[in-house]
Amino acid sequence: MRISDILRVKGDQVVTVPPETTVARLVEVLAHHRIGAVVVSREGSAVEGIVSERDIVRALAARGAAVLTEPVSAIQTTQVRTVVPDAQLEDVERLMTEHRFRHVPVVAGGVLRGVVSIGDVVKNRIDELESERSTLADYITGERT
Repeated sequence: MRISDILRVKGDQVVTVPPETTVARLVEVLAHHRIGAVVVSREGSAVEGIVSERDIVRALAARGAAVLTEPVSAIQTTQVRTVVPDAQLEDVERLMTEHRFRHVPVVAGGVLRGVVSIGDVVKNRIDELESERSTLADYITGERT
């Protein structure tokens, strides 16, 4: 399976914020959209960074509540690993596991096309296992279609 298959199911909507957005506003955006990370982008198509709930927590622990008035550019990850839509899901799973991050922007031709989360990966894996289980159960019980 390819990342494009996941995006086809979940959609390609990506929540972005410009780098000057305050961390307090970022928290509101994350809560409103019920997501764990946003891509930092001035115009919504180039990836300048990514900032997650973990980044916020770490910054709060290090600098206290004053971090809420800082721009997201002060806490974002700037060396963002991205994947292309044709990337194999297994390769992205490995990338996320090895580097311990939960969100990967999908970029094609320098343009942001989507974001895949660990939740998307897990949902896909569960769906695959359920399909295999159902097929095997049908085979065992003789209910082949």
